[in-house]
Amino acid sequence: MTCCEGWTSCNGFSLLVLLLLGVVLNAIPLIVSLIEEDRSSQNPISCFEWWFPGIIGAGLMAIPATTMSLTARKRACCNNRTGMFLSSLFSVITVIGALYCMLISIQALLEGPLMCHSQGNSTANCEFSLKNISDIHPEDFNLRWFFNDSCVPPTGFKNPTSNDVMASGWRASSLHFNSEENKHRLIHFSVFLGLLLVGILEVLFGLSQIVIGFLGCLCGVSKRRSQIV
Repeated sequence: MTCCEGWTSCNGFSLLVLLLLGVVLNAIPLIVSLIEEDRSSQNPISCFEWWFPGIIGAGLMAIPATTMSLTARKRACCNNRTGMFLSSLFSVITVIGALYCMLISIQALLEGPLMCHSQGNSTANCEFSLKNISDIHPEDFNLRWFFNDSCVPPTGFKNPTSNDVMASGWRASSLHFNSEENKHRLIHFSVFLGLLLVGILEVLFGLSQIVIGFLGCLCGVSKRRSQIV
């Protein structure tokens, strides 16, 4: 097995782990919403999970590249120039799905849970579009809804000062499951931060496989196999 095939096999295993992790993370708020549906018809966590960033973006769209890359371990269809080229092609789909997962996760982290909005659990808070993403600025990443004592903004809320940010950082350490609000905030933050990291890693592995796949396509693979092809 050449270095191209070895790296492809490693990429396949890594993508498989990330794929499963993305599906599990996406399923957590869906399961919590299903369990709590008996008490309330409203969803207190979010509705960004219904865009399925982990199930579709980091999950289904990564399956072709994962399957193709894992075959390199068995010296099968990825052990030839055509297979390496297909692994690169399928990795493009993986990168697109991972970017989709990342963009939704970023907007979900900025918006916070539905219960953190003064207008209640309106699904308008979970509208996802490229226009909303283009309006994001670095100063928006303060995560006030997570670090403040209460995530519902009071009347006349102003931008936090540096002292407020430091104080909220101390308060963040006391966040735990002692209330429904804290529980939903922690679930929302953990799930979409995890999905964001999954998306970033899938982009990196996908881009590396695109490069390795083209190198394997141009330079060839195992000698024993290349003599047959």
